[in-house]
Parts: sequence; C-alpha cells; structure tokens
Amino acid sequence: MSKKSRDDGEPKKLKNKVYMKELRKLQEKLCYLQDWVKFKGLRAIIVFEGRDAAGKGGTIRALTEKLSPRVFRVVALPAPSDREKSQMYIQRYIQHFPAKGEVVIFDRSWYNRAGVEYVLGFCTPEQHDHFLEVCPGVEKYIVSNGIQLIKIWLESSEKEQKRRFEARIEDPLRQWKLSPVDLLSRKRWFDYSRARDLMFKATDTKEAPWYILHSDDKKRARLNCLAHILDLMPYKKVKQEKVEMVQRSMKHAYDDQKSLEGRKFVKEKY
Repeated sequence: MSKKSRDDGEPKKLKNKVYMKELRKLQEKLCYLQDWVKFKGLRAIIVFEGRDAAGKGGTIRALTEKLSPRVFRVVALPAPSDREKSQMYIQRYIQHFPAKGEVVIFDRSWYNRAGVEYVLGFCTPEQHDHFLEVCPGVEKYIVSNGIQLIKIWLESSEKEQKRRFEARIEDPLRQWKLSPVDLLSRKRWFDYSRARDLMFKATDTKEAPWYILHSDDKKRARLNCLAHILDLMPYKKVKQEKVEMVQRSMKHAYDDQKSLEGRKFVKEKY
C-alpha cells in the first residue's frame, strides 16, 4: 500500500476503493487461516484493549466479517453480576476460553482490572496490584497449555478521541456507543495513560507480549491489525473437496408455495 504523506507528514487517507480491495485480500487469507485452525485443532485467544473510541468494535468486525462465528467467536462481557463479583476474578473469562479449532476474540478482557476498574475505583488498589502481580503467571500458564495468546492495544490520540465522542453525541445511530464511563475516560485521560503504562510494565512479557496499534486512521488500523494477526498465526491452505451443485429431487414434490397461502407475511415497504 502506498504511504505517501501530506505536507504535515501524516499518511494520506486511504481511498475507500483501495481500502476495500486490500480488506478483501486480507479477509480471504483469514478464511484460509480459519480452515487451518479447524484442520489442525488450534486454540487461540485475541485480546482487544485500548482507549475508549479507539476503534475496537470496527476492527473486530473487519476481522470476523467473513468468518464463521463458530470458529472465530467474539466475547464482549457486560458488567459483572453480584454473583460474578464474588467469584475468583479470572473465572468469568476462563469459561469462554477456546476448545480445539476455535479462536476467541475478547472485546475487552480481564484487563478491565488494569484499566477502567482501577481508574474509576471499581476495585481496590490492593486488588489492582495483585492482578498485575499474578497476571503474567496466569498468561504463561495459558500459553504453556497450547493456547496462542495475542494482545492488541489500540491507541488513539486525544484529538481523535474528542472528535469521535463529538460525532457520537451528534449521531443518533452512534449514541448507544457513548456511556457515562466513556465520558469519564476522556475527563481522566492522564489517569488512564498512567494505568496503561503500569499495565504494560507488568504484563508485557515474552510469553504474551503487547502489540500497540495506532488507530487514528481507522481504515489503516484495520488493515494493519488483520495483516499482523495473519503474520502471528502462520497457516497453510487446506485442500478442500470440490463442491458441485446438486439437483432438486422431485420425489414427494408438491406445490410448496401454494401451501403458504393464508400465512402472515412481512409487509413489503421497499
């Protein structure tokens, strides 16, 4: 892809035609990866974390759009219930871990404790410190059991976050994305920055390193993310049996359209 720059040194915005062409190529490769994951019985976890409005949702959609949700499964957990709060912290996440032939994508993960819970006081400082202390060991155990763990942090600038929040405020189709917690994240920008730095220092390990994805340009970020995942999960094309269209059997044939007469249909407005 061309990376010609503007006068200010920033990369030119990708034209939509170029973006869609490159996205199609990467999504085709992801389909080959999916076949390989099923064929070899692989297990993988991809963790997406980052600042609010950094583009996690759109990146995950670009990743999974052409894939089977039975193989590439997205997990986006709500706030914990009272029962879950009484459990071991990692417990509500472990139950979603992959079996053979599965890739689980966490749209936010156990790293809530290192970010929003810590900054907004939903956990105690002692709980936060304990999490940072034990997390590397837990992740080492996960990896040693044959699960590939990929951790991606989406980093957007303060200027771009402000622009996206303002767009959500104005657009009724995107207002659902804006919560009071999101607005607090903007107010406490530097608190989140310090929490991020503490998290990286404690949990960026050889077994489970963090990869930072600059996401001010959403299209470039999505393409870079998909290409990065493909680089980290090498695959081979799995030979598929040629599929041929079958003929409709006329045995027991009847007028199946007439049998629908008198049923209720969706009103056709378009």
